[in-house]
Parts: sequence; C-alpha cells; structure tokens
Amino acid sequence: MEAATTAARPEAAERSRARTKKAKGGPSTPWWMWVAVAAIVIFCLFPFYWLINISLKTGADLQSSDIIPPHPTLANYKAIFENPDFTKALRNSAVVALTTTVLALVVGSFCAYALARLKLRGKFWILALVLTISTFPAITVAAALFKLWSDIGLFNTWSGLIIPYLTFALPLGIYILVSFFREIPRDLEEAALVDGATHFQAFRKVVVPLAAPGLATAGILTFIGAWNEFLLAVTLTSTSKARTVPAAIAFFTGATEHEIPYGSISAASVVISIPLILLVLFFQKRIVAGLTAGAVKG
Repeated sequence: MEAATTAARPEAAERSRARTKKAKGGPSTPWWMWVAVAAIVIFCLFPFYWLINISLKTGADLQSSDIIPPHPTLANYKAIFENPDFTKALRNSAVVALTTTVLALVVGSFCAYALARLKLRGKFWILALVLTISTFPAITVAAALFKLWSDIGLFNTWSGLIIPYLTFALPLGIYILVSFFREIPRDLEEAALVDGATHFQAFRKVVVPLAAPGLATAGILTFIGAWNEFLLAVTLTSTSKARTVPAAIAFFTGATEHEIPYGSISAASVVISIPLILLVLFFQKRIVAGLTAGAVKG
C-alpha cells in the first residue's frame, strides 16, 4: 500500500505541473499553424495590395507586373478627385447608403420587435416570407423598376435607389434583430412599465440599448450592401445626378476611345473600399456579437 502511494506521487506531481503550465500560458501554438495563418492572411490581402499597386502606376508602368511600383505616384488619386462625376458619385453613395441604413434600422427594429414579442399566429411563416424576398435576384426586378420609375418620375433620383435598396436590406436586418430581441428578458420591459414608462419608452430606453450589437450588425451589413450595389445603380440612373460610385467607376474613360483607365479605376476602388474597411475594423466586436446572438443559450 505504501509502495503504491509512493509510485502515485510522481504522477500526481506531473499532473499538477501540467495544470500549472496550462493555467499560466496554455499549450504553445505549433509553428505550422502560424505558417498557415500567415499564408491565409497573405492570400486574402494580396488582391487588395495589387489594387493599390496598380493605383500607384501610370503610363508604361501599368503594363508591368512588378510587385513594387517602379515609379509610384498619386497622380491617379489626384485625377479622380478632380473629376466632378466621381465626387458627385461619392456624395450620392453616402446619402443613399446612410439613408437606406437608417430607414432599415428604424423600420426593421419595429418589425423585428413585433415578431419577437407579440403573440401573432403564423409568426414563423411571416418571417419566412420576409426572408424569401432577400433571395430574389435584383436582375428579376430591374427591368420592371426601370419602366415603373420612368413612368412615375423616380428614375435617376436618390429615392429611386433608396426604395429598392431598402426592400432588399430589410429582410436580413429583421432576421438579425428578431433573434436578438428574443434573448432580451421580458422582465426588463415589465419593470419599466411598472415604473410608469409607455411601451414605446420601454422599447426605446430599455430594449434598443440592449440590442445595440444586433443593431450595429444589421446597420453595417445594410450599409455595405447599399454602398457596393451595382446592378440597380446602373439600371435606375443615367447621369451623375444620382449615380453612385460603383456605377460611376464603370463609366470611367481613358485618354483615347479604346484605352481602359486601369490606374484611375484602381485608385477609385481603393478610395471607396477605405470607409468599409474602417467601419468593419471599428465595429468588429459588435458585428461578431450581433452575428452570434442566440447561438448559445444559458
């Protein structure tokens, strides 16, 4: 008995040391995992780097495949900001995307709250019907919208873009917010009602602040979708009055009839990508929290 106890002591000490090591720093990451992560990061970032590379080239350098621009210049960036069509397109994109995002959050939050809280018959089928709208390809409605907007005077206007953008943005926003509102305890709203708040005040002052990660996720995804949309922007606009940036880039022209302005297109692509990159980097924690809401219970 004494011998067995003595033999077990080294094993217990070894397990104790292993637990202490794990508590302090955990197991070390294998070198091949760092290599794999580095390879994935390079693979994902290289296209954007190549875009920047081309945007810094002019003239004969555009035909070269140098990893580093031989004669880097900001001439392409200067040229696009001197182009009034591009600056107007930036303004149009900002107005259309921001308006679509705000309306999607306001309308979507009311719809999602109703589906999450009210005792409605067939709520599952209502939500399913809402989600089916997002599966419709934009090309199926582009021709019909072009004819309708031309007849009622919405063609080539901000409203003519915001309405269809909102139609495609609302289903995803409602779906995200419904799952998030369901996780908020009803007791908090009931306590606010007992204290004298109205239903709208309880929603605005209690539910909405708690649902901030879900609202941020829905808002960012809506803004990205509206900012990047191309098909409807090309179909429903004809001049720089309402044309957004993705559509405006498609109309860039070179110095001659058959020249493709790769440098200007690349510079414009870099410029319109920067707001989205900053947005995602700044709100990445809220995006992850909103996308994973309701995934784990308890």
